[in-house]
This record gives sequence, structure tokens and C-alpha cells, in this order.
Amino acid sequence: MKPRISLLTLAVDDLERALRFYRDGLGLATEGIVGADIEHGAVVFFELEGGLRLALFPHASLARDAGLPLAARAGGPRLSLAHNVASKAEVDAVMAQAAAAGGALVKPAQATFWGGYAGYFQDPDGHLWEVAWNPAWPVPA
Repeated sequence: MKPRISLLTLAVDDLERALRFYRDGLGLATEGIVGADIEHGAVVFFELEGGLRLALFPHASLARDAGLPLAARAGGPRLSLAHNVASKAEVDAVMAQAAAAGGALVKPAQATFWGGYAGYFQDPDGHLWEVAWNPAWPVPA
């Protein structure tokens, strides 16, 4: 297997609400909900940098597609998505944008033990996002 991830799918409780958060609140470009005419097919795709795509898929539809029982979320976070930016000011701006869009600020942006600056928010479905500036990882222009 080649070490490549081409699609990240987030299971969401309310597809319309998740679409509004990511498209309208965070400004990610999308064609909107596609596949709504297919039973259990409604999904939203966002094109990200480097050919990566982010998908939003109803929790029940994802469980059905994978052949797994629908289970309640348990425990704390098991995954975080990270969005690296070019400056501390940009971390603060993205955190403010997420909060204005309805995200929950989990940890305010602050200096990190590894020499950067980062904070965490959760989207309306509880997915954990880190917004970080890392001086050792320059962000492409």
C-alpha cells in the first residue's frame, strides 16, 4: 500500500447543519449536497489542498455503508484534524471564524510546549480540529 490518504470522511448527525458550518462558516468550497436522490447516498465533498478531499456523510449512512451497527459516540476524542497556518495571527483568525460559524472553542489558542501556537475547536458534530502555527513547518503560499 502506498502511504496516501485521498479522502477524510466525517460522520455527521445533521448534514445540512454540517454543510452550513463548513461552507458558510469556514468558507470551504463545495457543490453542496450530492446524491440526495439515492437512498443513503447524500454526501458533501470539499476539495482541499494537495488533492485531498473532505466528505461529510450522515452517521447512519456511514455505518450502513461500512456494514457496521449504528453506535452512539463514546468517550473522548479519538481523532483530531489539524489545520496549519502561516502565523499566530492566522491561528486567532481561524479560531474566531470557527466560533462565529457555531463551532465550540475547546482550548483557546496559546503558546505550545513544542514552540508553536495552537488552539482547538469542535464542529457542531463534535469533531475536534486543531489550528496551529508551527515555526518548523512552513505553509506553502
